Amino acid sequence: MSYYNQPYSPGGFQVMPPAIKTIILANVAVFLLQSSPIGGLFTAAGALWPVASHNQDGLSFQVWQPFTYMFLHGSFGHLFFNMFALWIFGTELENYWGTRQFNIYYFFCGTGAALINLATTIGDPYPTVGASGAIYGVLLAFGMMFPDRYIFLYFLFPIKAKYFVAGYATIEFLSGLGSRTMGSGSNIAHFAHLGGMLVGFLYITIRRQGWSLPKWRHRTRASGKHSDRAPIRRIAGNDIPPASDAEIDAILDKISLHGYESLTEEEKRKLLQAGGKQ
Repeated sequence: MSYYNQPYSPGGFQVMPPAIKTIILANVAVFLLQSSPIGGLFTAAGALWPVASHNQDGLSFQVWQPFTYMFLHGSFGHLFFNMFALWIFGTELENYWGTRQFNIYYFFCGTGAALINLATTIGDPYPTVGASGAIYGVLLAFGMMFPDRYIFLYFLFPIKAKYFVAGYATIEFLSGLGSRTMGSGSNIAHFAHLGGMLVGFLYITIRRQGWSLPKWRHRTRASGKHSDRAPIRRIAGNDIPPASDAEIDAILDKISLHGYESLTEEEKRKLLQAGGKQ
């Protein structure tokens, strides 16, 4: 079973879907705050500082930083290209997956990239800022969802998305390896980029195997108390067993993945029945 094998977009394709719009506006707002008189303190507190960082100001890693660093940027160019890439590659993903799943994936990649970056920068004196880790996760997802879609490199040269993503991953790996082994002093967080792609790949691969939280909860509950026979409840002239919480969770998860129209008639009846019990 492929991951999200049916398009979501019940309202049609949106050029600026909700999650993309909100993320871009939030990043622009934070950048304006960074440019204010208190911007320096705000940036220092929200940036991702390495564990055991040795810096003259005594700033250190804090638990909120793997989330807040995604909204901070070092320059207008840094902000612009990150948000442009988010819009270019993320719009179709959000239309395909739905806003809720896109948000989960985006922030999963961003925080995962932060953790991998922390593991590779222990003791460094410089912090990391920017949404690039999450953006690279989005780029990876685009290549996995639409591998044969053509991307125009430099707006001129067509290349399939799967090769484009593989090329970027190779460049980031070699650049990151060179910066660590040769001490190049690069101010680009190559391993954060790779981290975003890695956790994105793991997330999509796991979901393609059919794993989901409702199914995990169902398996957990199944190991506990079982009832021999479900009671019968009469609804609209039909005798159907009431759905369990695990079944309702699975139905709601299916809607979030594939839309309401993907439900069978029995699943629709069970969902209606559960709503009647509220």
